[in-house]
Amino acid sequence: MSQRHTGVTDQLTPPGGEVHAHPLADCPLREVLALIGDKWSAQVLVQLGGGPRRFTELERSIEGISRRMLTLSLRSLERNGLVTRTVHPDAPPRVEYATTPLIDEIREPLEALAAWAERNRPAIAAARQAYDTGH
Repeated sequence: MSQRHTGVTDQLTPPGGEVHAHPLADCPLREVLALIGDKWSAQVLVQLGGGPRRFTELERSIEGISRRMLTLSLRSLERNGLVTRTVHPDAPPRVEYATTPLIDEIREPLEALAAWAERNRPAIAAARQAYDTGH
C-alpha cells in the first residue's frame, strides 16, 4: 500500500502549531464531533471500550471498514490522545490498541449513542423511505 494515502492529516490541530491557529479551535464541540463523530472513529472507540484489541480483531468487528480506513482512524485517534498503540516484542510482533483515560468520560454517552443507533435503525430507514416516496 502506498504510504502517501495512509497519512493522517492535520484536520484538527496543526502539529507544533498553536491551537488557535485552526478554524475549529473556536468551537470545541465541533472539533470533538469532527474527531469522534466520523463514520469510523466512533465505532473504533466503541469496539475498544471492551479492552485492548489487535488490528485484525478491530477489522473483523467493524462491518464495512477497509484496512486503510481503520489505519487512518486509529492514527488520528492516537494522534489526538484517545487511543494508544502498544507493540509487544513477540515473534511476530503483536500490536494492540486501547483507549486512553481521556475517553473514559465520554465512553458511556458514546456507547449509549451506539445502542440508540442500533435500536432505531429500522425506524430511521422507514422514515427515510417514507420521505423519499413523498418527494
